Amino acid sequence: MSRMPIPSQRHLFDIPDDVAYLNCAYMSPLPLASAAAGRRAITRKTQPWTITPPDFFAEPEVARGLFAELLGRPATRDDIAIVPAESYGMAVACHNIPLRPGQRVLLLDEEFPSTIYGWQARAEATGAEALLLPRPADDDWTRVVLEAIDERTAVAALPACHWTDGGVVDLTRIGARLREVGAALVVDATQSLGAMPLDLAAVRPDFLVAAAYKWLLGPYTLGFLYVAPHRHQGTPIEQNWITREGSEDFAGLVQYHDRFQPGARRYDMGEVSNFGILPVAIESLRQLLAWGVPEIYRSLGLRTAAIAAGALDCGLTAVPADLRAGHYLGLRFSAGVPAGLAARLADAKIHVSVRGNALRVTPHLWNSGEDVERLLRQLSER
Repeated sequence: MSRMPIPSQRHLFDIPDDVAYLNCAYMSPLPLASAAAGRRAITRKTQPWTITPPDFFAEPEVARGLFAELLGRPATRDDIAIVPAESYGMAVACHNIPLRPGQRVLLLDEEFPSTIYGWQARAEATGAEALLLPRPADDDWTRVVLEAIDERTAVAALPACHWTDGGVVDLTRIGARLREVGAALVVDATQSLGAMPLDLAAVRPDFLVAAAYKWLLGPYTLGFLYVAPHRHQGTPIEQNWITREGSEDFAGLVQYHDRFQPGARRYDMGEVSNFGILPVAIESLRQLLAWGVPEIYRSLGLRTAAIAAGALDCGLTAVPADLRAGHYLGLRFSAGVPAGLAARLADAKIHVSVRGNALRVTPHLWNSGEDVERLLRQLSER
């Protein structure tokens, strides 16, 4: 007997009934409980004497543990660094994966710029080549990446799904092939983690980064970086006090140490103990774990399938279901996305995005069947 999808969770968010927010890939709304945690956190800073030295370490450790639980085995909190953005985590990977002249970095064309720019700069500095793999006519990104991997490949920096239309990338197959040629895998999971299951033990990335403000339902300027154990002894891109061994002893900070805190903590951003936003992220991670990522994914897959079917009746197409992440949908128009369509939809209180050549529709559990019907009515009248 099939399980029922998770029913609409709109009551957990501050979304008016007349707003159809189908734009999680742009930025998620905070759950009400997370926003409340943030208000409490900001208020706490009005009385800083209530913030004690152990507090600088407690919440980062809670956040690490929850993120590791979301990732699944074999991740532990020792594998998690806290970073301010996807670009920061990607910079850590760029800084710690050696490149030589003649080697290649594999990237997807039309992917999010923060991944592309970092590796292009790193390749130029080392004499390597940053290779942008072109969009396949058949939408099979996995095939394109596998065909590009050879003895020249040093690293592939890839998403789990393409940010414009949800085209899926089989990281398990690609990771296995990369290891055969001695290459590394770096994953930008910003548009997947929290909504799409990831088999970390099978994918085996060297580094994986996810910004919190999209599918992790968290705040802006916060993210998480998974670092595989064999990369724990690398070099951080900044030097700060809290990543050093013994930093718990505030009186002893005048004694400088070369040794770092254990695990991936050496890669933490400065001021990692952000008292204003870490509680927000913690509350959101707890909510995701309570729902369960597989159940979220299944529920969102049913929603996007309904939208895709209705859009087809309007003459629109999308990446085929077997090549698309279930939580993601990029609608394609035969003559391109009509100019001003997203703005006209926003005027009708229907919120989506245009990315590349697709109208990106990314629902979440706050959406209802009525939201879908409103979108499809507008698309039929465009």
